[in-house]
Amino acid sequence: MRVSYPGFAGGDRTDIVLPATQDRLLRALHAIGKPVVLVLMAGSAIAVEWAQQNLPAIVMAWYPGQQGGTAVADVLFGAVSPSGRLPVTFYKSVAQLPPFADYGMKGRTYRYFVGEPLYPFGHGLSYTRFEYSDLRIERPEAGPGDVVSVSAAVRNAGARAGDEVVQLYTRAVAPKRPMPIKQLRGFERVSLPPGQQRRVSFRLTPAEDFSHYDEARKSFAVEPGDYELQIGASSRDIRLRGGVHVHEPTASEAGFTPAERGGVWGVRR
Repeated sequence: MRVSYPGFAGGDRTDIVLPATQDRLLRALHAIGKPVVLVLMAGSAIAVEWAQQNLPAIVMAWYPGQQGGTAVADVLFGAVSPSGRLPVTFYKSVAQLPPFADYGMKGRTYRYFVGEPLYPFGHGLSYTRFEYSDLRIERPEAGPGDVVSVSAAVRNAGARAGDEVVQLYTRAVAPKRPMPIKQLRGFERVSLPPGQQRRVSFRLTPAEDFSHYDEARKSFAVEPGDYELQIGASSRDIRLRGGVHVHEPTASEAGFTPAERGGVWGVRR
């Protein structure tokens, strides 16, 4: 594409900020002193740190389709309590990211990004608030093929009805090889009237949910050791934590064989 404009190179973006004309318009509107809500319609993360610091609200509408205007109006005027969650990390600027031509995962996404994001993966606000409590983990120790049940109580502590998206993340506590910081392993949307509480449950299998790809063996494997379970409202807003120890499979546990190098057990598929 023959596009010659700051922030673009041909048909590609060179930055993740708003186009300069839109940024100037936004600041001019803010300068008049009236409350301004920024509604973003885009297909990817946008760096809007100035807006975050200066505006009372930001709505991420993505590409909402034919009824998008009605949906956004319902949120802005309070007819609907927003309950969406970000499926990507919003960064403050491209300065937080590796070079575009670097295809490695280090420093990218919630799984490998160690900085402070503008908005974390899984983030989303509501017109009510939710409290988490009573984390229950069925078994503190499990084999690779065992099923581990995890649950928590979620309560609508606000004054109006709303939806909460409860998210479950896992991480290896002391991995012997490079691993993601954490990984989303389950989520569930719950609708709760004011004051109502509900228990949300998840089922984990270490061989699937704690596994990593073993380059040497060309297959997925699970490393025995301690794993932390995190339940919260986003990848950074963790409300409850617990742990599970994964032991090496016994001879009677079918479906697993010891890897050629000790400590890692492969998954037969």
